[in-house]
Amino acid sequence: MQYHLNGFRPGDPDVFEAARDRNRADAAKGLPDKVDVLIVGCGPAGLCLAAQLARFPEIDTRIVEQKPGPMEKGQADGINLRSMEMFQAFGFADKVKREAYWVNETTFWKPDPGNPRHIFRCGRVQDVEDGLSEMPHTLMNQARVHDMFLDIMRNSPSRLEPDYSLQVQDLVVDPDAGDYPVTVRLVRTDPDRDGQTGTIRARYVVGCDGARSSVREAIGGRLHGDSAHQAWGVMDVLAVSDFPDIRMKSIIQSNREGNILVLPREGGHMVRLYVELDKLSEGERVGSRDLTVDHMIAAANRILVPYSIDVKEVVWWSVYEIGHRLTDKFDDVPAEEVATRTPRVFTAGDACHTHSPKAGQGMNVSMGDTFNLGWKLISVLTGRSAPDLLHSYSRERRAAAQGLIDYDHKWARIVSAPPGETDPEDADMPRFQRQFIEGGRFTAGLTIRYEPSALIGDGAWQGLATGFEIGTRFHSAPVIRLADAKPMHLGHTVEADARWRLYAFNGAGDPHARDSAMHRLCDFLENDPTSPILTHTPHGGDVDAVISLFAVFQQGFRDLAFEKMPALLRPNVGRYGLVEYEKVFCADLKSGDDIFDMRGIDRDKGCLVIVRPDQHVANVLPLEARKDLSKFFSGFLLPA
Repeated sequence: MQYHLNGFRPGDPDVFEAARDRNRADAAKGLPDKVDVLIVGCGPAGLCLAAQLARFPEIDTRIVEQKPGPMEKGQADGINLRSMEMFQAFGFADKVKREAYWVNETTFWKPDPGNPRHIFRCGRVQDVEDGLSEMPHTLMNQARVHDMFLDIMRNSPSRLEPDYSLQVQDLVVDPDAGDYPVTVRLVRTDPDRDGQTGTIRARYVVGCDGARSSVREAIGGRLHGDSAHQAWGVMDVLAVSDFPDIRMKSIIQSNREGNILVLPREGGHMVRLYVELDKLSEGERVGSRDLTVDHMIAAANRILVPYSIDVKEVVWWSVYEIGHRLTDKFDDVPAEEVATRTPRVFTAGDACHTHSPKAGQGMNVSMGDTFNLGWKLISVLTGRSAPDLLHSYSRERRAAAQGLIDYDHKWARIVSAPPGETDPEDADMPRFQRQFIEGGRFTAGLTIRYEPSALIGDGAWQGLATGFEIGTRFHSAPVIRLADAKPMHLGHTVEADARWRLYAFNGAGDPHARDSAMHRLCDFLENDPTSPILTHTPHGGDVDAVISLFAVFQQGFRDLAFEKMPALLRPNVGRYGLVEYEKVFCADLKSGDDIFDMRGIDRDKGCLVIVRPDQHVANVLPLEARKDLSKFFSGFLLPA
């Protein structure tokens, strides 16, 4: 972590110096007439976006929420591996690891063949297969995730705070209106000002306002899909139980009473139960059944026989109906106008896709939406990219959401099916256990792969780095930092700062030689007029302000000399021109976790791996592919 770049900074390094025109009382001044970005909704999608934009005080961002204040409990709790990797980019993954429940094992229960009224443990598996990520699968109250994003916002240069008790009344887009084409009318929902309205004009609006999204409706979006016609209850409880796996993630199928998903929670004692309740008729809504938490507790005790659960305190509960729905498009531009118009309004999270909670992906995919959108908005608003870059958001994220809904549709029906109904006669394990194992990479959030585009290469040189699959997230691996011999993960050099990363893996030969591939690459990037770094870095900016170069060598750190590295790998940065010491890494030969072997890097030729600001691999190229490298970046970055 670097925080003395432009002078000594005492105190908490996570608290940035406030921009000159920003302070913590900014939200109390009332809403401005104009903003660059208006975010609607303080759920995980909205806060993930706000936390990224808050780092850039030159972008005027506001986030509004109809509720009177921050969430305190309830709703989502599952944090998959991919989200944990994203949290690392924001800087709070370690805090989540300390607080959260770690899902290490999953157990499976079904009716005992000798006494079908009783359940018995029929299997158990390691929850996440080895090698998928350096991060654990965790469970934690969604409100705590909100807290961590809110901390980033209020400690950022922008000192961004939400404006609560504000609801969108209407939204109008005028594509011909110039710089601020979106007009939003907001209405107060707090008791002392209920009904008061105000108007904001915005360059961009992002609707993160849930399944009943006012933003989506305003741009003509509709959720399409179906319902499983099944009521489920969810409750967070403090309870005493003799169920043996009450502190294990467990999937339970009873003979006739329905099914339960047990999810232990953070703090050592709380547990969440998803409890199957009543079947619903065609067109019937779950609210008409008047189901209560007492119905859930009674159903849980019927399903758990011969065990029981004595609930001492209900922390939060809700009843819901399984549904799978998706919008046609995640922005306001009709398909027939894509060539002539750029997006101004976006939807994210539940505003554009809904599904059951049992796959544990809702919060994760919602944050993934705005982690994708955030750096693109920053690139456009800071002049790095043209506005047509924003078309890629709907294209990439709708495909990801469709994959989630397809999987969740299948998984929800398997979990709800009566025991044995989906099992072949010769099955060696229940279908729900087999499907859980088969879907492990999906539920970990690691199957999203963006298709070739201006932002994703065609894979012509994928063979140079088979373990960094183009379009998927950058799969981190251990390395040693040369300057200080620190063991760390290479992927942890990616921060949520809208910068691109260029990882140069050195091939065979003397790495110190002036004619080595690494030296020639650095000379090109530093001095050639066609270099993407020279082309796209603003005048007066640090050399890594837009594209940050890192080098990884096959040799051990004691076999290399930092002072012999190319100048571009030890540049002078910041106000004082201090030396950047954190760009050169070596394989971790001591532990045996050699990144070249782990990620299939061609040891003879080496390669370049280009990583997007959202941690996805954009391209793999040879070290000598100068024209291809420059052409790739010119496809979406403007000359500085």
